[in-house]
Amino acid sequence: MAAYAPGEVIKQLALEVGASAALVGTDVPDRNRIDWSFLPASTPLAVFRPSTTEEVSTILRTCHKAGIAVTPQGGLTGLCGGARPLDGGVGLSMERMTGIDQIDADGMTMTVRAGTPLETVQQAAEEAGLFFALDLGARGSCAIGGNLSTNAGGNRVIRYGMARELVLGLEVVLPDGTVLPMLNRMLKNNAGYDLKQLFLGAEGTLGVITRAVLRLHPKPGCVAAALCVVTGYDKVLELLGTARRSLGPFLSAFEVMWADYWHQATERVPGGKAPVSMGDGTHVVLVEMQALDDEIDVVRFDAWLERLFDDGAIEDGAVARSLTDIADFWGTRDAAAEFANPDVIGPHISFDIGLPIRRIEEFVNRSKPLLLEQLGCHSVHYGHVGDGNIHIVAWVPGAASQPLPAVSEIVYGIVRDLGGTVSAEHGIGLLKKPYLKFTRDEAQIDLMRRIKRCVDPNGILNPTKIFD
Repeated sequence: MAAYAPGEVIKQLALEVGASAALVGTDVPDRNRIDWSFLPASTPLAVFRPSTTEEVSTILRTCHKAGIAVTPQGGLTGLCGGARPLDGGVGLSMERMTGIDQIDADGMTMTVRAGTPLETVQQAAEEAGLFFALDLGARGSCAIGGNLSTNAGGNRVIRYGMARELVLGLEVVLPDGTVLPMLNRMLKNNAGYDLKQLFLGAEGTLGVITRAVLRLHPKPGCVAAALCVVTGYDKVLELLGTARRSLGPFLSAFEVMWADYWHQATERVPGGKAPVSMGDGTHVVLVEMQALDDEIDVVRFDAWLERLFDDGAIEDGAVARSLTDIADFWGTRDAAAEFANPDVIGPHISFDIGLPIRRIEEFVNRSKPLLLEQLGCHSVHYGHVGDGNIHIVAWVPGAASQPLPAVSEIVYGIVRDLGGTVSAEHGIGLLKKPYLKFTRDEAQIDLMRRIKRCVDPNGILNPTKIFD
């Protein structure tokens, strides 16, 4: 096969997996040429859409022998170019590998195929009287395999951890087509190396996740949420501390929106509304609790908020009294999805960084004026401050193209100075590759390369991503 021209290899593969599973040349849809990273669309030879693990194995084995680059694709909602196929390579879309294979209520696990949308996984758990904790704004579009490949974070990391902490087992296909059936369903399993961790967060560079055993949790008996207006970042930290002490393990989200973000989300976004008046406050904090009993836990939550108000820890607030209220509160937090609308912000650059929690405001105070003075670049800030992760939306108004390299140098330079990470939950992909060294030293990057060469000696699986 290695002696064949790439076009012949693609034709042969199309015969083996079926014409409906192979989109070749000009038949490749625009959506499979790029993700949400705003990079230019690529020109792959083909996109294959397997429906079984065996077909994934066939595609990888053939491309491995022929030296053709393969880029795994989930829901294509990534922001770093990780799912963008190479020109002259192939895309491996998991869109047909969907469905729930099994729910084990006793073991509290769900076995699911990699292309299944996150929202479908959440709904299946709900129908079984259980709960799958991973949640993010793209839940209706993103695929669980992509979530695991990027070690997604999302809204409830403060309580349940990152995606890797919600996985017990994986089925993975290696670059040479070897299938690893690691579908462990046990919470305790110390039989040698935990190989699944190699593939969680590897962004499809070491293997293709085809199925996963997910860890479920008991369905919350009640949910309570509040928006709290505070003045000064010290008050944000004070609120976080008392939330941890008073709500304990029931604290499920602690989201912070700076004033610059709040005004965009509630005044510029079409249909946006402010559930609480910010007044002269500097931050709006969304606190969510998932607990057991309305009559006990929600009453305790309300009493806690009343004490905060009486003590002057919060300036103003709003408490959700219905699921609709909770959805409205989260609507302000998720409004960033609408910022690309030309009537809001339009073209912009998004950043996903992690910092020691106490240094987050220092980052904002350093980066915001520097971006404006040096580049005429505006910025707004929001994120999962309870776990040290914030997002920045930056843009130069009216610019024909956004100055990504110049903005990135400023943002990531400050992140490096403050001991943070250039990627908290979105991965590295292509866009953050030049800045990986800001977070990882050369010895760590070299070890990553050695693992990559060991598992993928021909370098066919998602090449050019994370590092060269």
